[in-house]
Amino acid sequence: MLIFGSKFKRIRNIIVIAVLAIALIHIVHALTLDRIIQYKEITFYSQNIAAELCGYRVAFITDSHFISERQNWEVVNELNNRELDLVVLGGDFAWEVDVMRRTVEILSNIEATDGIYGVEGNHDSFRHLFAAMEAHGIIPLSNSGVHIREGFFLAGVEDLWNRNPNINKAIANANSEDFVLLVSHNPDVTMKQDTSRIDLTLSGHTHGGHIAFFGIWAPYFTMSRGITAYGQRFRSGFSLSKDDTPVFVSRGAGAYRLGVYLPRVFARPQVIIITLTHEEAE
Repeated sequence: MLIFGSKFKRIRNIIVIAVLAIALIHIVHALTLDRIIQYKEITFYSQNIAAELCGYRVAFITDSHFISERQNWEVVNELNNRELDLVVLGGDFAWEVDVMRRTVEILSNIEATDGIYGVEGNHDSFRHLFAAMEAHGIIPLSNSGVHIREGFFLAGVEDLWNRNPNINKAIANANSEDFVLLVSHNPDVTMKQDTSRIDLTLSGHTHGGHIAFFGIWAPYFTMSRGITAYGQRFRSGFSLSKDDTPVFVSRGAGAYRLGVYLPRVFARPQVIIITLTHEEAE
């Protein structure tokens, strides 16, 4: 009995130490890396990307929320050193209209050859947001799209929670041979509507789970459907729509508040820079 009790205590102590170590790792991560914006470079291959578009660079910024003015300017300065062709804004700027307007004003200083386009998020008043965008030379997309260059069509849809996203309407003017890039704040749209004519969807909304166990599992997505109806599918990074077309979900750039600041844990904020290519990497 004494031997058994001693083994039990050792096992219990090991478990307690392991739990404390894991908790400490997550706390340290939340206080350090999870407060620093990551500029994530990815390359996207598609046979629909024309040779002339090979090397085309798109920056995707979403879920700014309560990012400070200083941090917004840091994003602008960093991206202005990245030689961008296009900037896309994925919505959820801020609940407060004045903060949203200032965020849009600052982000409008990003330099890109083909300009800046954006969609609304569930925390945005689209009327105020679109007015602010237009005032600063940013083009809003609302179930609409535009040819950015020959062979490249950019489309954006309304927010799933607040309005009526319509992918077919957004891409109505796209040609069959175009590379079609869709922007939808909420990735769940890609499970509810036809995406067979889309080559790549960019989304945000899920914040990488905001609090994730070692960055690979978000407890809230398992316990609730309050953010996404598809569990861990759209936590962050590449996934697939119901039609098996690629969806990339950014963790977003900003912090979030529910009365008080809600820290990110293993869900580091990020800005995405995508390089398009028609040549598959060897």
